[in-house]
Amino acid sequence: MFKRKTKYLFLKLLSLFSVVRAYNIFIIVVAQYLAAIFILAKDQRILKTVLDLNLFLIVFSSALAIAGGYIINNFYDSEKDLINRPVKTMLDRVVSQEFKLKVYFGLNFLAVLFSLVVSWHASFFFSVYIFLLWFYSHKLKKYPFIGNLFAAFVAILPFFGILMYFENFHFVIFVHAALVYLLVLIRELIKDLTSIKGDLANNYKTISVIYGEFFAKRCISFLSFLVLIPSWILMHDYDIGYMNYFLYFALLILLVINFLLYRTDATLEYKKIHLLMKILILIGIFSILLIDIKVLSYGKALLLP
Repeated sequence: MFKRKTKYLFLKLLSLFSVVRAYNIFIIVVAQYLAAIFILAKDQRILKTVLDLNLFLIVFSSALAIAGGYIINNFYDSEKDLINRPVKTMLDRVVSQEFKLKVYFGLNFLAVLFSLVVSWHASFFFSVYIFLLWFYSHKLKKYPFIGNLFAAFVAILPFFGILMYFENFHFVIFVHAALVYLLVLIRELIKDLTSIKGDLANNYKTISVIYGEFFAKRCISFLSFLVLIPSWILMHDYDIGYMNYFLYFALLILLVINFLLYRTDATLEYKKIHLLMKILILIGIFSILLIDIKVLSYGKALLLP
């Protein structure tokens, strides 16, 4: 009996872990701290940034709000995901919808509460962010163009939370944001290609469903071309250290992705391409370390208060 209860509890925790996509949240948290250290507060000692309680509360509130966003998205997409990702959906359903909603409201309450410790501005920001996540999941994601644009927007919005905290509004920050936005938007369009069956069955009016796969691929090609603009600005006008090698690498991978997209119309192949795009974004996050290579070589000295 004890083993059975333990096994059920483990499955429930695993299911909740799957629903909130804890691995994605961890990557976002790492990305926020890297952005704070190497971009937003690069003239500040690393130790001071890492031990900043207010920064921790903002990042923690982001993690809670994003987890809530994944839950509400899972709630609305349960039927669609049953077609597109049946194995994961069956695991997700170990936890009841009622329990998911309770966790959702609890996470959002804590996100607003912890951010209120920083300031009422931060609390207001996360209240709006939570609403936008719900509004996207409930309404916008079913519509072409708007759904994709908004999905990429809410994906990078947590970084604006720490941007406002450090009050660093230099143009280069927005160039970085534009680059990330374009990469995430490309990933969203590729993701739509992987879920056409579920979108059709549940009346999701995505670009791939309404205008066809070929048009979606052309949109991806156009966005890949636009990536050249922020990449060129960063490499030409700013000192980004060895991160410029990542930008060359990213442009090469985008070429490969576009080549592969036009050679297939199979869902399995789209999923592989989507995975490749996710890996590229992940590498991009850690390439932030290359902006100032001295931190890696002389990190001990930079950690001194």
